[in-house]
Amino acid sequence: MNHRIILFLLLGIDAFILIFQTSELSISYYEASLIYSESSFLSYLINSSLNLFGHNDFALRIPMIILHSLSGILLYITSKKYVVSQRNRLWLVFIFILLPGILSSSLIVNSAGLVIFSLFFFIYIFQEFDKKYLYPLLLLYIFVDNSLIYLFLALIFYSLYQNDKKFLIYNTLLLLISIYIYGLEVYGVPKGHFLDTLGVYATVFTPIIFIYIFYVLYRRLLIKELDIIWFISSVALIVSLLLSFRQRILIEDFAPYLMVALPLAAQTFNRSYRIRLHLFRKKYKVIFMLSVVFLILNAFVVLFNKEIYRFIENPKKHFAYDMHVAKELATELINKDISCIDTEERMITRLSFYGIKPCKEYILEKLPLNTTMSSDVTISYKGRIVYRGNVTKVNN
Repeated sequence: MNHRIILFLLLGIDAFILIFQTSELSISYYEASLIYSESSFLSYLINSSLNLFGHNDFALRIPMIILHSLSGILLYITSKKYVVSQRNRLWLVFIFILLPGILSSSLIVNSAGLVIFSLFFFIYIFQEFDKKYLYPLLLLYIFVDNSLIYLFLALIFYSLYQNDKKFLIYNTLLLLISIYIYGLEVYGVPKGHFLDTLGVYATVFTPIIFIYIFYVLYRRLLIKELDIIWFISSVALIVSLLLSFRQRILIEDFAPYLMVALPLAAQTFNRSYRIRLHLFRKKYKVIFMLSVVFLILNAFVVLFNKEIYRFIENPKKHFAYDMHVAKELATELINKDISCIDTEERMITRLSFYGIKPCKEYILEKLPLNTTMSSDVTISYKGRIVYRGNVTKVNN
């Protein structure tokens, strides 16, 4: 079968599964705040989708799913320079879509999915077109997301390495403009966030893949095999680790930069595998298969995350709890002919997306899950109660 057909089948099945998952999630407080309170490129993109498809979970998440699929296509194209075999590039895309960080960024509305696409698109333009097209693209990136400031920083170091004074001056100006517009948050005193940051990276990529990417970047530094992707990934990683000595970093600002290092990792793995006799390739096959199995198991956990409620005592400790409850709660209120409510700010912000507006006519009081009191509203997943609340009508 043609490899392009396989690629589109792979991404098509992936998109279908993700679209199905949109019905399993509620809007989070961060996502609701982004829609109603922020003024950014991502906010404009999501609101455009909502205006086109209506206020529903599909419209909320379809832009991220589209960006995710386009990133997969760009990865397949841009990795050609590093991985010649089409079959191996398909495996690379398969691993990409299974990464925990990619799964979350393809469903959760935050900057990570947008930045991943932006970085892969930049690399595509860099590889396929004249360098003059990079200048307007990078200027546009100032207004896409504030975390692209690290791309400008990486390109400054790349320009110094290539002795490209024009590109150096241009990216320095873009960096200064970005700092002027968005600021640069560096705060705190030395604290123990370094190991926490490594732990989060390991969660986003899985431990095996993160360690291998780290090894590949370090190895290429030693052998002086440095290119644009190396600078993009390495500079962001070093900055994030340095900042983590003083403050807790936002992983969605930095993890996308390491995603673009996947072609480097694939190239290094492929070289190491091919230069060995068949007798000594076994450990590489084992490592690869373990990584794939681990990624598939992780994907099942993410996609069927509500099953976890069966096994935890405190539902609030569920990793996706902040993206549950709101939709079902809104449905319960609507079934009681309640279209507005007064409750905690975070919840009312989420409920607004589902048509429950703030007012003083009804008060929703959240109850402890282990209470013996009767409750007007009870939300359960897989037989486990995850939310209790009482509704009181205020008589004026």
